[in-house]
Amino acid sequence: MPLPAPLSPLLVDDLARMALIEDLGHAGDITSQATIPANLETKAVFRAREPGVLAGTQFIEAAFRLVGPGTLTVILKPDGSRLEKGDIIAEVTGAARTILSGERVALNFLGRLSGIASATARYVGEVSHTRAAIVCTRKTTPGLRGIEKYAVRCGGGMNHRFGLDDAILIKDNHIAVAGGVKSALEAARAHAGHLVKIEIEVDNLDQLDEVLATGLADVVMLDNMHPDLMRQGVARVAGRMKVEASGGVRLDTVRAIAESGVDMISIGALTHSVKVLDIGLDIDL
Repeated sequence: MPLPAPLSPLLVDDLARMALIEDLGHAGDITSQATIPANLETKAVFRAREPGVLAGTQFIEAAFRLVGPGTLTVILKPDGSRLEKGDIIAEVTGAARTILSGERVALNFLGRLSGIASATARYVGEVSHTRAAIVCTRKTTPGLRGIEKYAVRCGGGMNHRFGLDDAILIKDNHIAVAGGVKSALEAARAHAGHLVKIEIEVDNLDQLDEVLATGLADVVMLDNMHPDLMRQGVARVAGRMKVEASGGVRLDTVRAIAESGVDMISIGALTHSVKVLDIGLDIDL
């Protein structure tokens, strides 16, 4: 899979600036101001401390540039790279105060996004022998959805909708309030524009049959079903629409789900509970 296009520099700068304002406060990095001469220059390297997949390198350059001018950042590993322990990701040269003041913000973004990319890559590897795509959800850190979904793409996954305005996704509560599967789908199709896709969630095969009888959905989500039921569902759909699996997917269960024949598997854990990848910054004296 080709690597994703870079993040918008406007988005990167806005998020890096927000994080730096939070970290530097009103007085700046008083530790570095107290202990490091203003004119002292140094070099530092970002190094992987465990294996994984890289994402978020644009935040390295942005963090140091926004703290102070004159810092030179050289990215040695592009986003999407497979990392081994000890790999050098980037080199930074400039004022020591600037590097030490921007270090934590750069590492926070880099570790978080690389953790997402790494987790995604593990899931993708488990289903690589099937046609199933691994996709993320809207269970993201508020304000960071765009970059977290980018990290999923760096790990070889795909993105589900970015927000409530991307597509119509009818879930169990919508069905309950609308008065049933048929009523919900008919209302959705009457409302949807010609470019808007409609997906509906079902939790049993009877509901799936109702969906198929209407012919109004583009995608059906099989929610919290056993892989054997999913396999039956895929057979009933018979290629008439895309089939998504969702609900409590884990690394030890995703292979069986993929082998049921579904087209995509959505996993909230890729973004809502991922472990950061351990990356450090070392001063190269």
